[in-house]
Amino acid sequence: MNGYAGQKDAYLKRLRRIEGQVRGIAKMVDDDKYCIDVLTQVSAATRALENVALGLLDDHLGHCVAQAAAEGGDVADEKIAEASAAIARLVRS
Repeated sequence: MNGYAGQKDAYLKRLRRIEGQVRGIAKMVDDDKYCIDVLTQVSAATRALENVALGLLDDHLGHCVAQAAAEGGDVADEKIAEASAAIARLVRS
């Protein structure tokens, strides 16, 4: 079971809202809206995706990594390395 299983519906709702935002941005470009207005909406969509990513990461750390750490061994090391790599990807983006 994934760490986000308990919040799956909330994540899907947020992602659908973000999907609508992105479609709105595409329409703004198609309608030749002012650059700064488009950039503002891109920034909002980016922030929304970052918030989803942080929530998923928090769920992963609290469930998958915590469980693996309690068990110890190679699995714990693997999960911690996996979480570190995910954090690094988020920080670089």
